[in-house]
Amino acid sequence: MAVSRDLLETFPNEFPQREYKIEIVQPEFTSLCPKTGQPDFGVVKITYTPKGKCVELKSLKYYLQAYRTEGIFYEHVTNTILDDLAAVVSPQWMRVEISFNARGGITETVTAMYNAAM
Repeated sequence: MAVSRDLLETFPNEFPQREYKIEIVQPEFTSLCPKTGQPDFGVVKITYTPKGKCVELKSLKYYLQAYRTEGIFYEHVTNTILDDLAAVVSPQWMRVEISFNARGGITETVTAMYNAAM
């Protein structure tokens, strides 16, 4: 399955007049190192305040699983996930943070932000 924002589905936000926060954690994220082909493991944390739409979780699961066969750098995957989710959901604001497990004794956490007001 190729990674595409077309995998993401939404549903109407039933409380668009209220500002509230949604937090989604996917503790089993996997992608591939583009240099070595070795698997990279991490925890994805998505936090956002919706406007008119919310992301549907089953579609998000399939979208994130599609990265299992993608050779992609940490920074690229984090920003791509943010771009795709922001394009589909059009939130007030959104943050995507991925904490990658240690490889060679080094860990990395990448955080990308979206703000509709910007």
